[in-house]
Amino acid sequence: MNATLTRYRAAGEPLGALLAALPAGAWGAPSPCEGWAARDVVRHLVDTQREFLAGRGVELGPAPDVDADPAGAWARHAGAVEAALADEAVAAAPFDGYFGPTTTGETLERFYVWDMVVHRWDVATAAGLDAGLSEEELDRVEEGAAGFGEALYLEGVCRPGVQAPAGAGRAARVLARLGRRA
Repeated sequence: MNATLTRYRAAGEPLGALLAALPAGAWGAPSPCEGWAARDVVRHLVDTQREFLAGRGVELGPAPDVDADPAGAWARHAGAVEAALADEAVAAAPFDGYFGPTTTGETLERFYVWDMVVHRWDVATAAGLDAGLSEEELDRVEEGAAGFGEALYLEGVCRPGVQAPAGAGRAARVLARLGRRA
């Protein structure tokens, strides 16, 4: 198994478990992403990954219906991405990215896997659940945020950082850098 597939699964499995455990009434709950409910966060993850991979010539099949079944849609989408990533040529495919020459796998790991961890916290927060982010995942979120530099705060990426509440845990402090309030 290639590194990109391994990292995608490592982020996708706890996200999928959280989504599967979400109470039905939580899908419409507001998330820390302004204007988005928990369901919208899932839609964003599915749509942006599909758009990125389609732009690299990767066909994932029909889009799942996030409105009908957000957790099931994520599971079907993640399965399709994992099947595509099983072909090492997909991850190794080069292209000119926003930050310069890269590969599909590097971009998936750097941004989309990172996004899955961040948005797991958003969905959990919307539902009043613990995202269960590990220290390693929080390290990765911090490293990713630092690597984006000021691009982190471009329109449509993250809001400017906010002050975490006094005594906040590490997850709340890390996510505050991304404009999220616990």
